[in-house]
Amino acid sequence: MLPHNTIHNLDCIEAMSQMDVGSIDLAFADPPFNIGYKYDVYEDRKDSQTYLGWSREWIAGVFRALKPTGTFWLAIGDDYAAELKLLSQEVGFHCRSWCIWYYTFGVNCKLKFSRSHTHLFHFVKDKKTFTFNREAILVPSARQLVYADKRGAKEGRLPDDTWILRPQDLAEGFHPDETTWYFPRVAGTFKEREGFHGCQMPEQLLGRIIKVSSNPGELVLDPFSGSATTVAVSKKLGRQYVAFDISEEYIERGLKRLSSIQAGDRLDGAPDPKVSAPSTKKGKQLFQ
Repeated sequence: MLPHNTIHNLDCIEAMSQMDVGSIDLAFADPPFNIGYKYDVYEDRKDSQTYLGWSREWIAGVFRALKPTGTFWLAIGDDYAAELKLLSQEVGFHCRSWCIWYYTFGVNCKLKFSRSHTHLFHFVKDKKTFTFNREAILVPSARQLVYADKRGAKEGRLPDDTWILRPQDLAEGFHPDETTWYFPRVAGTFKEREGFHGCQMPEQLLGRIIKVSSNPGELVLDPFSGSATTVAVSKKLGRQYVAFDISEEYIERGLKRLSSIQAGDRLDGAPDPKVSAPSTKKGKQLFQ
């Protein structure tokens, strides 16, 4: 078994073949999207068959490494979302949810609608037995936030499967029984921005996933460490972790990031949006 609580300079397919079978509790992967992004040492524009064949290999590696009760979250763009969902199911995973992380500060396009979302697939190995800590991720419902409706569950409710950057921009899209996930995209001016990797996930997004799909002390895997957000959040939340990357520079910077934090540190980024519910003419705004 490879040492835990570090980032290894290894290709993830090779590395996962060295791991003990069924040793991981949770895996989160934000792989290259095959759209020509300029990584440090990886070519992100392969022909489709090569990309899909490679994807099948690393997804199979994740399946092998996960415990029978383990969970796998996959972040992927539009171009190959459907294909990677099918590949994951062919490997043996069961899809619990197909979530959308929506952000208004997307990449501007001139001849097509601007991209403003990422797909997040929630997979498990066993359809009946898996970790899902619903109490850890409950949010206030619109019944509580807007309408002061006593029928709203006091403890809150599970988020929807669409996670929105700025709920206040979508007042017409909210209904009494809806809540959404609020995770700002890590833009270049954000304090959270590490600056050495352009595809940085928000800590709050990873925090939600790690809290709901693992328990303190359990082992989290990231096959594509990149900006090291998965391992940083795992450390803050008291999880064990192991990650891989083929870029020595990314690893050096990722390890530096890890050395600056401790278990129990607060997650960077915006907290739950208790002040972001839209006001209504007849409703009551409970949070100021």
